Amino acid sequence: MTRTVAKFDEIIHPTTRLSIVSMLAAVDWADFAFVRDHLELSDSALSKQLTTLEDAGYVSLQRTVSGGRRRVRIQLTTSGRTALQGHAAALRGLLDSADHEPQLGR
Repeated sequence: MTRTVAKFDEIIHPTTRLSIVSMLAAVDWADFAFVRDHLELSDSALSKQLTTLEDAGYVSLQRTVSGGRRRVRIQLTTSGRTALQGHAAALRGLLDSADHEPQLGR
């Protein structure tokens, strides 16, 4: 069993990209239209975020044409899942430390 390394990830930290990878972590594949509609993004805004995630190796896109319609499916890669887990662990650590009573004079 591999241990998750808590590490902030600047690529997935922005809210929109964090929402995308979090959604993809729960499914095998998601249709572009589903992600776009669920996150209330325009086609161009989602495309821009997916390009950044794809360039980082965090998502994989499958483009097909069916019945004359273009279809794009998105999948979180193993690297993307690892980055999300590390980022989530870092956020949890930060939040856990906020739950402790402050120590005056430190």
